[in-house]
Amino acid sequence: MARSTVVVLKTGPKGVLDDYGRLMRLSRYGDFVRRDIDIILKLNLSWTRYFPACSSTPWQVEGVIKTLLDDGYERERIFPVENRTVVTNPIKGAINNKWLPVLERYGLHFIPLTTVRWIKYETRTKLLRLNEIFPEGFEIPEMFIGKNIIHLPTVKTHGHSITTGSIKNAFGGLLKEVRHYCHKYIHEVLVDLMIIQREIHPAIFTVIDGTVCGDGAGPRTMIPRIENYILAGFDPVAIDAVSAKMMGFNPLDIPYIGMCNDMKLGVGDLSNIDIIGEDISEVNFGFKTKRSFVIWGDQMVRKGPLRFLEKPLLYSPLMVLPTLASNIYHDYIWYPVIGRSRIKDFMKTEWGELFKRY
Repeated sequence: MARSTVVVLKTGPKGVLDDYGRLMRLSRYGDFVRRDIDIILKLNLSWTRYFPACSSTPWQVEGVIKTLLDDGYERERIFPVENRTVVTNPIKGAINNKWLPVLERYGLHFIPLTTVRWIKYETRTKLLRLNEIFPEGFEIPEMFIGKNIIHLPTVKTHGHSITTGSIKNAFGGLLKEVRHYCHKYIHEVLVDLMIIQREIHPAIFTVIDGTVCGDGAGPRTMIPRIENYILAGFDPVAIDAVSAKMMGFNPLDIPYIGMCNDMKLGVGDLSNIDIIGEDISEVNFGFKTKRSFVIWGDQMVRKGPLRFLEKPLLYSPLMVLPTLASNIYHDYIWYPVIGRSRIKDFMKTEWGELFKRY
């Protein structure tokens, strides 16, 4: 029976950078992430605006980059990237989430995936849904092929996929802006992305920030919960399973984790995962996945009673209307009415103080 390893550590604002170094070294990442192969540093942007737990944290980005450089990896081989969606802007997001000062401090340049070459990709393994969703073929960034990848997600819930983490972070790297067409079959698509990643990357390494986690209607309209954990591992399925367990879910009940486990794309069964560091046997954040108004509406149209509107609304120029509605709801209603007060409360914590110092 195949086994995987995930490292879990407790941390705090004062020692978080050193703790990221310890986390990565305990995972023995240097034995697998070769120094002579370029590294894609896949950041996670779920909102152009800043909201706690929503996107990669600046201390997560710095902790990983500092460790890589301290351990002799060449900065010329490290490529921090993120894509846009119909509702996010990668440049503005990198500014608002304070990634750019970190990257500049270490001599790295942020690469929006909208600026790189995309090529059609045909897998060696049969996919579950992507070829059906994109019958004309789908494209991936050419620069991803043959490179190691390090994912930098956060611990949070998601209205479409229940939880999100390493595997879901590839959703924003391997699919173009029209990836919202995949929401209808999100779990099967995440399995497909795991298949693709296994084919194109020599090594897949994930460092998840669970210092501030997202509970509720993720990936944006959440309640920030300070939990003070960080995780790392080479099996995206295993690390997503451990993260899900810590949030309070049975990993194998989450379809994309269960399917990946059954297809031997990784280990989702906790009994076959060795956890190094903290004893998390009693850890349960008690998180509950909810759907934001926008995700609820999206699901009503794609697979609910309003699905008769799917093609005329989502596969035509009218797609601008739900996009506009999402931006208005998130940025001009929820954010100022609800989100701002949650951010204000967060900024009074030690993690909030650390964010402000960036």
